[in-house]
Amino acid sequence: MCRPSRSSGCSSASCATRCTRRNDVSRKLLPWLATPLILVVFFLAWDLFVRVYDISELVLPRPMTVLGSLTELVQDQQTWEHAQVTATETIGGFLIALASGVAVGVLLGKVPWLERSLRPLIVASQVVPKVALIPLFVIWFGFGMTSKVIMSAMLAFFPIMLNVQLGVRSVESGQRDVMRSLNASRWHTFRHLDLKSTMPYVFAGMEVGIVFAIIGTIVGEYLGGSEGLGYLVVRTLNELDAPALFAVIILLSALGLALYFVVHGMKRFVIPWHESVYSQQDVNR
Repeated sequence: MCRPSRSSGCSSASCATRCTRRNDVSRKLLPWLATPLILVVFFLAWDLFVRVYDISELVLPRPMTVLGSLTELVQDQQTWEHAQVTATETIGGFLIALASGVAVGVLLGKVPWLERSLRPLIVASQVVPKVALIPLFVIWFGFGMTSKVIMSAMLAFFPIMLNVQLGVRSVESGQRDVMRSLNASRWHTFRHLDLKSTMPYVFAGMEVGIVFAIIGTIVGEYLGGSEGLGYLVVRTLNELDAPALFAVIILLSALGLALYFVVHGMKRFVIPWHESVYSQQDVNR
């Protein structure tokens, strides 16, 4: 906490201004410094754990060994081709889930009796282990990209649909009465009330959905694929190459983060007025 110093010769107002600037700088730098610091501590603890307990490289390689394998993977053109396949399958499945999730979510939000009728079927479809469906998808659609896209879409559909449904129902009847009292048309009611109320929920579902989409893609590639980063996981595992396996996992995490931040950036651009966006901007300022 900053306090005016007698020896500094500054007034209370000027000292308060300096303290405010210092606090602003600290709040801006803290998020950028905290994550690298946590990572450094994590990798140091990892390396120390391997050294102290003399763990085999086949079980848990040292961080520097993983870094060397990661460098080799990044320099390999085939790695980027596999990453492109995974990204394409993930984005394709996510877009299918987004379109279908928004459509079904709006429909179920607008028609309560239909939602009550379909709720057991929707829940039942989600509790079925998706891994058990992969052999069926392979039989029906083959080992190509289609089966992975469908698996990705299936995992991403439910969070998007559920959030859209909640968004449609978040509009209060009193707000609709106000729009009717203003003789607003259906288009104006949709644009200024329904759309603005639902969009934050849509993006909340998208942020969760993109994570589930890449999980679905990786599971599909892992169990029935010949290309993609999920396939690289299987290959490095069969070769008992633990450093390369950890390196592929790091690449998967980086791809997932990149896709998530793309969706998050779209959210900041489309709904900058929402509290979930401007509250974060205030923290970063």
